[in-house]
Order: sequence, then C-alpha cells, then structure tokens
Amino acid sequence: MKQLIILSCLFFISFDSYTSNLAEFSSIKELPNGEIRITFKLSKVALVKSYALDDPSRIVVDVKDSQLKKELDSRQNYPIKKIRASQDGSTSRIVVDLYESVFWKKPWQIEKKDHVLLIFEVKKDKELKRNIRDIIVAIDAGHGGKDPGAVGKLNILEKDITLLIAKELERTLRDTKGYKPVMIRGDDSFVDLNDRYQNARKVGADIFISIHADAFRLSSVKGASVFVWSEEASSITADNLSKKELANNPEVKAKIGKLDVNDFDEDAARTLYQLVYEAKIENSILLGNKILDKLRLDPYTKLHKKNVEFADFRVLKSIDIPSVLVESGFLSNPEDAARLKGKPGRRMIARSIFLGIHNYFKEKPKPNTFMDPVQTSVEYTIQKGDVISEIAIRFGVTVDEITDLNNLRGKAIYPGQKIKIAI
Repeated sequence: MKQLIILSCLFFISFDSYTSNLAEFSSIKELPNGEIRITFKLSKVALVKSYALDDPSRIVVDVKDSQLKKELDSRQNYPIKKIRASQDGSTSRIVVDLYESVFWKKPWQIEKKDHVLLIFEVKKDKELKRNIRDIIVAIDAGHGGKDPGAVGKLNILEKDITLLIAKELERTLRDTKGYKPVMIRGDDSFVDLNDRYQNARKVGADIFISIHADAFRLSSVKGASVFVWSEEASSITADNLSKKELANNPEVKAKIGKLDVNDFDEDAARTLYQLVYEAKIENSILLGNKILDKLRLDPYTKLHKKNVEFADFRVLKSIDIPSVLVESGFLSNPEDAARLKGKPGRRMIARSIFLGIHNYFKEKPKPNTFMDPVQTSVEYTIQKGDVISEIAIRFGVTVDEITDLNNLRGKAIYPGQKIKIAI
C-alpha cells in the first residue's frame, strides 16, 4: 500500500510537470518552394504523434501532456482549408483540414532560448492520391570530436569509422524514394549522449540507428553485434560496453537525473506511457533482428553474437522511437580493423543496415508513407558517378535484375534518372 501511494505521488508530480507545457499557434507562411509551413510555440520539448487521414483529407498532430493557451479555428489558403486546435484531456490536438491530398512532413521541434517551436509542412502534389510523408531515419555516428572512441589496429579511430559508415547509409537512404535520413552528427564534432536521442525526437525520427565499433584487450575477439536498450545487460560483454560508454562520457554521468529546461524526461514518460515503451522495445528487437539477418549474409562480416543483445546504452533510451546500436566490429582485431578501414567492408555494413531497415518497414509499414501498402521495389535516383554494378552491390541485387526491371540493357544511365530496384 505504501508503495502504491509513492507511485501515485510520482505519477502526479510527473503529470503536473508535463501539463506545464503550454501550446499556442505562432504562424503560417508559404515558402519559396511552395510548401506551407505551420508553426506552434511550446514551453518545452513534447511527445508528439502525427498522422494523416483521407475522406476528408486532413493531418492530425497530437501534442501529449500539454495545454492550449486558446482554441483555434482559422481559415487558410489552398491547399489548407482550415486549421483547428482544441484540447482533448491532457493532449493538445491540431487538425489541418485539406482540400486535396498533400506531401507532408512529420512535425519537428526546434529549441529556442525560452521556448520550443513545433513546425510541420504540407505541399500540394497533383500526382498523390493520398496524403504521403517520408520515413525519417536518425543516423547516429558514435563518438566524435574530443571523444575518439576506441583506438584500434592500423591507427584507426572509432569516431572516423562510424562517421564513414553513417555517411554511406545516409547516401543510400537519401537517394531512395520514401526515406529521409537525418544525421545526428555529420562531421567530426562532439555530441552529448543525452542530446543524441533527444535530437532524434526533435526531428520526429521513426527509427534511431547508432553505429559503433568496439575494442577489446584480446585481439582475437571479433565480429559485429546488434543491441537494444534494457536496464539489465544480456551478457558480460554487453554490460562492460554500456559501462564503458558512461565512463568515456563523464559529462553525461554527471548530468544523469538533471534535465535541461527544454529536455523531454524519458524516465518520467516511461512511467506514464508504459504501453508505448513496451511497443518501442518490441519494435526495436524486430528492427535489430532484421539487421542481423542481413549481417549474416555479408561475406565481409562475421557476427560476434548471433542474437540481438541487450544493454543499458544511454543513446537508446527514447521511450517511443525504435532504437538499435550496431557494433560493426572490433578495431582491436586485425581482420575487423582491415575490413572497416576499407570502403568495401564499410559499404557492406551500411548495406546490411539499410536492407534491415527496409525489411523492418515491410513487416511494420508506417501509415501515410510509401511503404504503406508494402512496395515490391524501391525507387532510386541516379547520382553523378553512379554505375549499375556499384548500385547492385549497395542494394544486394544483381546487375541483370536492375537492367531487366528497368529495360536498361545496352543503355547508358544519367544523373537524375529514376530506376526501380526489387528488394
């Protein structure tokens, strides 16, 4: 009974802290590219859910545990018919009524000094028969800047290897229709562990992929692994890795339990949204298994662990975003170091991650995206310098499969050309 009372108190304390988040309409404007940008102002970062509906066409944005300053019912310009906002319990609901189907972007959040901007955009597209958006993949290249990560054989640093793999993955996702990659770091900069998953939330990420490479005192230890978050580690190796993560980031260790004013409190949210958290873990395991399935087929890469591992990695703590950490190998092992130093080895890791991501969304398609309903092929845009053989390697198909599907035998390809790839 005493425990129940304590838990109840904690619930109401957390709930009160959330409802202090005020939401109000800020602006609407047309951008030079024809997109209509809608902006709301929040007191702090919020848990935001969004989806599209048809017949009639509309976009719905729910800002959890917030309070509207005032209700909104305003007529707007084409293709927006009207913007409505109302309070539904502890949720501020924003509804954008549309004249026709649009391409829309998931809401993202930008921190300002004393508030947070919630932004989303719509754009008319005559070819669309329903409201469509991209799948957002947050790519986290481990370490960076003052934090080199593991230092391995052949004088290579983990921070450099993870960034190169991340950029390879970003390139494939960027040029594949239906995906939008967002780099947590795009250069040799330091990003706090807390900020990594917080930033994934701010951009509205559908999934979060953290890329790492390990080192061990025994040079014989090698192979790739995939992890999802758990307070309890599934092995001694997993436990050691998560402890090493905090040990190498003393700033994070000192900040645990101390949130910035605009931060989203993952620990409090885990209590409030238990079902959301359980679904995130289930989906993270599925995502991890899809990536492992592809890593098993990689001729360059051996697996260190055959099953998805569990560890208390801080970057995976988001309560609602399916998140995995891929250890691409051990830089302390000569074979792994040589594999990851070379472009073919890094490219194959990136390919396995991409194909794992794609197979995950084939099994768990996101509503209002190009993967809903599931597509039998993806559309890839040819980039300058592309050759069919390289594209085939990147997507795990044969040259003949690409040329036959697109009627390309004996024909040259050119930048900007769109081709289909069956994966």
